[in-house]
Amino acid sequence: MKWTDKGSALLLAGVLLGLSGPLAPPAAAGPPAAGAPGLSRTAAEPAEGPDPLDFAVVVDQSKSLSDKDLARETEAAALLSQGEISERSRATVIGFGSSEKSGQSPVNEVCPLTVADAAGRERLSTCVQQLGHRDEARMGPGTDFPAAVRQAVTRLTEGGAKTPAVPKVVFLLTDGRLDVADSPEYGTDPDIRQANGARRLTEELARARAAGVQIWPLGFGDEIDRAALTAMAEGGYRGACSGIPDSVPRMRVVGTSAEIDKALQETFAAARCARIAQGTVGKPPADLSVTIPPIATDGSLTVAKHDPKVRVTYYDPAGRKVPVQGEFDGSTFEVSGQDGPVEALRVKDPLPGRWRVHIEAPEGHGDREVAVRAIWQGRLRSDVTLDPASPRAGEKVTVQVRMQTRRGVVITDPGQLDGLAASAEVAGAGFRPFTFKLADDGRAPDAKAGDVRFTGTFTLPAGATGDLELVTRMAAPGITSDRRPVHARSGPDVPKLTAGLAVDRVTVHPGGTVGGTLDVTNNDSVPHTLRFALQDQAPGTELTVAPTPVTAPAGGSTRIPFTVTLAAGTPLGELGGKVAVVDSGDGDTVLDTAFLDVLVVAPPTWWDRWWKAVTGGAALVLVLAVLTAIRLLARRRRRDLTGITLELRDDGRSLYTLSVRKGQSQGGTFAFTVDEPYGGTPTLRSVRGSAASTAHLLRRNGSGELLLRPRGGSQVPVRVGEPIGLGEHELVVRGGRAPSPRGRDLPWSRRPRPTRRPGAPADADAGTGTGRTRRGARRDRGNGPAPDSGNGTGPGTGPGTGTTGSTGGSDPYDVNF
Repeated sequence: MKWTDKGSALLLAGVLLGLSGPLAPPAAAGPPAAGAPGLSRTAAEPAEGPDPLDFAVVVDQSKSLSDKDLARETEAAALLSQGEISERSRATVIGFGSSEKSGQSPVNEVCPLTVADAAGRERLSTCVQQLGHRDEARMGPGTDFPAAVRQAVTRLTEGGAKTPAVPKVVFLLTDGRLDVADSPEYGTDPDIRQANGARRLTEELARARAAGVQIWPLGFGDEIDRAALTAMAEGGYRGACSGIPDSVPRMRVVGTSAEIDKALQETFAAARCARIAQGTVGKPPADLSVTIPPIATDGSLTVAKHDPKVRVTYYDPAGRKVPVQGEFDGSTFEVSGQDGPVEALRVKDPLPGRWRVHIEAPEGHGDREVAVRAIWQGRLRSDVTLDPASPRAGEKVTVQVRMQTRRGVVITDPGQLDGLAASAEVAGAGFRPFTFKLADDGRAPDAKAGDVRFTGTFTLPAGATGDLELVTRMAAPGITSDRRPVHARSGPDVPKLTAGLAVDRVTVHPGGTVGGTLDVTNNDSVPHTLRFALQDQAPGTELTVAPTPVTAPAGGSTRIPFTVTLAAGTPLGELGGKVAVVDSGDGDTVLDTAFLDVLVVAPPTWWDRWWKAVTGGAALVLVLAVLTAIRLLARRRRRDLTGITLELRDDGRSLYTLSVRKGQSQGGTFAFTVDEPYGGTPTLRSVRGSAASTAHLLRRNGSGELLLRPRGGSQVPVRVGEPIGLGEHELVVRGGRAPSPRGRDLPWSRRPRPTRRPGAPADADAGTGTGRTRRGARRDRGNGPAPDSGNGTGPGTGPGTGTTGSTGGSDPYDVNF
């Protein structure tokens, strides 16, 4: 079914009108009269829930309305009854047109004034359906504003003596102008009838003003008489739900459906001191959502489902399905309208965050869009401290206030209190009540702007003689205060006890402790017994304070340390409440109080405690490993014999040279033998493996010193360049040069190549020197591996051949290991 501008407006009007809030009744319009009993009468133990409201929705049912608009009005009235958040409110729904012939009435009271509790909301949901059945025989087509206002004011004020402080509001929805031209009760001539109707309307508005009934006209369409609507808003009672200018009644006009939502939301917020959170829209099956802020304490989730066949399931911000009746996780739930076109879930102390609303419908019933909204108020508790707690007459008193919800959530975000005006009222014996402002602007006495601690000062009148009561008041859209009185007593001229409490501002874990000090001066002649008390603790918080009681010695000052211990199950977050010190011997007179400025956080994990030590230890181990590796590498390099050259000599003549190549001196040791082939020149040969155990060993220790251990002999030091005996020969160690360039250390480059000298035989030695010929010469003992392909050469000057061949046998000149 297609929405019309008027129908949409009426539907939303029903939502907006359904909320309760603290509108000021006529009796509270002015300041307290002289000699008034003070705060004890107006502020004693206010109810925890939202303030009730008596309201009437007066709906134009004139002939200018289409059948579709009439259907939308019916749904709007259903939203009204289901969206109400105070079970103490009363509502009536009245349709109006005109009376032009016998049997007709200008008004149709479809719902009498009904208490909007669980049963009452169901009754309202049923009776508003009568709006959808217009009977032209019983109501004329005109627009009789005077009769509509009169009927609403009469119903809202009957029995008013029982509820004198409950605000009364009329929301008048119309799409046209005053039209009583065909109504005989206003005269015989059509022109006279219109004039008489206007005069009668002025009289009815004056009656509403005297009875304390506000009029909020909402006009739709192009035929609106703006001047008449303005006169209706200004003609009724001009009281407001708060000191905010926008909460004073005024008329609103919208021309298109695109403007309806915004206009009606603003009208609701202004008239009811409540707020509406717009949710999402969708066709079943779907998941819709709407967000409830942390400051909300009472609210309703309204679901405009149009079709009773649509079924709704609700999930809190933690993703848990909530019950439709009863209590769950600190909240109270009550659903209504499940079998009607509008369903609502009323929630007390809702969990803040994004709520999910799941909708389903049987086949053939899911073609219309379903909308969800959250209607809420924040009723905050005042946490008040007075300094001094027991002031003397004529003394200046500093008052500090912070707010928290019924769930114990301390309000710390100034954005949630945007536009808040705070004040306090003081009453007591011996002086007239007075009001002073509280501010969070950082100007003295306020310590810091934006810390959500409202501070103000007052001077206790000189005539104060006893009990005092202080009530804080907050005014902002959607926010009300609980108005609980704070009781105190004015102290004597010279106080017997003065005390100052200080509590550490710290971050602790559940099960931890918070320190504090009490400085107390006892001007009395006898000791006083004091005790510590914990006040305004959040639900579920278990704290203990010790030591208590304590003694303030007579005639002196003392400092007493104390600790506040948190239970292991203390919830995380800011710890609400305060510590007080009271005089047990003087009727528990409060001497001083201090806020618990403590943030409770989760205990640290093992990694949180030890990550520095672990990472530091790992870094130290890594550094030590690197240093050890560097040291081992340096030692290894110092011991490396690569580049050392061994020269075998005999009688000062060089017989053969052998260089130690890279990788041949593992562990700083080089094994070699002296081969003496039969008839050839002695040569040097490196050996590896098991043959090294029967070879000569040259090694370098960690300090760089060269040592030679002949085979079977003792180890002796070696000096570079100086010959040392090795059997019948001499050995000279030279060097430390870098390994030869690549290609010169290949195996075949170590074997001396025979070269032919002029005149030499073809088989003569071709070494770099002349090899001495020995007959009967033998190679070293042992059957070691073939000569290593080093770069040794056999130089010589005499005839003969130098060869690296092996003939077997033993070397008589070598020393066995």
